[in-house]
Amino acid sequence: MMQGYKNVERVKPSGLELVDRLVGVQRVTKVTKGGRAFGFSAIVVVGDGNGVVGHGLGKSKDVSSAIAKAVEDAKKNLVRIPILEGTLPHEQKGKFGGAKVFIKPASAGTGVIAGGAVRAVLESVGVHDVLSKSQGSSNPHNAVKATFDALLQLRSATSIAKQRGISLEKVFNG
Repeated sequence: MMQGYKNVERVKPSGLELVDRLVGVQRVTKVTKGGRAFGFSAIVVVGDGNGVVGHGLGKSKDVSSAIAKAVEDAKKNLVRIPILEGTLPHEQKGKFGGAKVFIKPASAGTGVIAGGAVRAVLESVGVHDVLSKSQGSSNPHNAVKATFDALLQLRSATSIAKQRGISLEKVFNG
């Protein structure tokens, strides 16, 4: 999922205090000749609360091992997100499947105005003040991936200045 983004900084999980958040657990039923076979899939978001976040999916016959597999998968997909004074550098839209997410920076003291899967991702990143709107599908898998799509498109002012080869003051003052 990280291939189409220019400014993605991959992070190794060693040495980080990662906290995992369970976004959702689904029970999957497969009907066989001998009856029904139940399985579980879990989607988990891990983050250090300081700009590093990842998501993962785990599937198993029991819930606890599905969650453990999801956490291991999430630790393999860690990325760094630019955070500016507890909020985002700019507003951004993200889309995945039928889910659309709009995230917007907010003033200090606003809190995380987001629901469900989007809230789990934003809190794991370490964003304290943000406004968001989730449209379209409410499927937690697609909502998490749409939120990651929006977060991975974010660019900090320093990265824009470096990319354009100009000073940081010139980015803001033109």
